Parts: sequence; structure tokens; C-alpha cells
Amino acid sequence: MPNNRRVERVASLIKREISQMVMLDIKDDRVGAGMVSVTDVDVSGDLQHAKVFVSIYGTPEAKAETMEGLHAATGFVRSELGQRLRLRRTPEIIFKEDVGMERGTNVLNLINQLSQERAEKGLTDEFFEDDAGTTKAATPDESTLGDEEE
Repeated sequence: MPNNRRVERVASLIKREISQMVMLDIKDDRVGAGMVSVTDVDVSGDLQHAKVFVSIYGTPEAKAETMEGLHAATGFVRSELGQRLRLRRTPEIIFKEDVGMERGTNVLNLINQLSQERAEKGLTDEFFEDDAGTTKAATPDESTLGDEEE
């Protein structure tokens, strides 16, 4: 059974090779419909399965089309990996859409929107550091009390 270090190394190699294939070797026009990047590869402990997480930038239609193209190219990707990596058994490839970056962008947009609304209402974000060293939002009473006590 391979150790964790080998699994990580194989995952890194698979990520690099699939990234190159997406950019240069896959000729399916559907894969070019959205901007694609391989964000992570999760390889099982026995090196038999690999989940390839891809981030796709574009419209929802372009994302769906790109995923269809990647699923269609799975056989090609697996055979190319077998030739490039020289593993005893080439892992089964499963493409999954990584929506983490999209979720992060949505959260940042919501935070910016809230900050903008607070600024329009004239509210300020005052923070202070308590005795434990943690930062807290100051209420009007706490912001004035903190200066007087010391």
C-alpha cells in the first residue's frame, strides 16, 4: 500500500499533466467554452481513483458545456496519463466542478455590499482589542469605556 507522501506526489503529477492537457492537448471545442483551471486532485489511497477538481469561469451554459467536454475526454486523459506517468495502474479519472472560488467571490461581494450600506447610513466599524488579545466590534459604551479605564 502506498504511503501518503507517494499519494501526494502522484496527485501533484496528475494535476500538472491534466492542466497541460486541458491547455494544449484536448481538442474538444466544448472544453474551450469556459476558462478552465485544475484546482486540486484527490487520489485515493490505493491510487485507483482520482477526482480532478476544475474551476470554470463563464456563464452557467458554458460551464455545463465545458463539463460535458471534460467528461467526454476522460478516456483520452486517462490514456495520456498512463503514457506520461508510467504507473502500474492508471487511476480512473472523475472530473468535478470546484465551486469554492465562486462561493468565496460571492461572500466577498456580500461583505462589500454590507460595508457600503453601513457607510451610506453613517455607521462606522469600530473595533477594539480586549484583555485576551481578541478583536471585537465595539459598542458605543465599550469604545468610550476602554480609553477611560487605563
